[in-house]
Amino acid sequence: MRPYVFVNCAMSADGKISTIERRQVKISGKDDFDRVDRIKAGTDGIMVGIGTVLADNPSLTVKSADRKAERSASGRDENPVRIVVDSMARTPADADILVKGSGRRIIAVSAAAPADRVNTLRNRAEVIVLGERSVDLTALMDALGERGIGRLMVEGGGTLIWGLFAAGLVDEFRTYIGSVVIGGSAAPTPVDGEGFFRESDFPRLSLKGIERIDDGVLLTWSVEK
Repeated sequence: MRPYVFVNCAMSADGKISTIERRQVKISGKDDFDRVDRIKAGTDGIMVGIGTVLADNPSLTVKSADRKAERSASGRDENPVRIVVDSMARTPADADILVKGSGRRIIAVSAAAPADRVNTLRNRAEVIVLGERSVDLTALMDALGERGIGRLMVEGGGTLIWGLFAAGLVDEFRTYIGSVVIGGSAAPTPVDGEGFFRESDFPRLSLKGIERIDDGVLLTWSVEK
């Protein structure tokens, strides 16, 4: 059974997630950071694409000591399973996602990934080979379900999120809209990738909730199937 997939992201008031240099910027505040940590602690897995790893070097760990303790007390690792979609095995061996915090790591690569890079990553994580030139996301969801991941949080980036929407794999979309304007026609958005060319292909959303947090607003959408 595939996991329940929810995307969680923060964007500026004009729909950007970082600058044109893809430099990480602060969009939300401490209350939203705590919200993200809380939902992270409640997931089985958290996933990002290789672009996010290379640009932001996230650890994807739970920050709260109390939440880590709660996870441990329930028989789980302190951190959810951390997953990178990395078709060509470009994840650095010293990336924070691989070296910080306890817990399992999974790197999904394609059959085209160089063998030496794959072997290096196998020393740090479980490596799953899916797809010929790029990772087959549908097969990846099946593989994660087989590994006990029932609830999966996706944090980015735009190419991965678009791929998940295109494959019909997203169940819920949470967008925090912050009180800043970033601008730039080339600045990344929450959903980039190839884009949808026909209106009939647009994923349709149903608004589930609106919540003011810090100086912004959180919108929660369910994805119509």
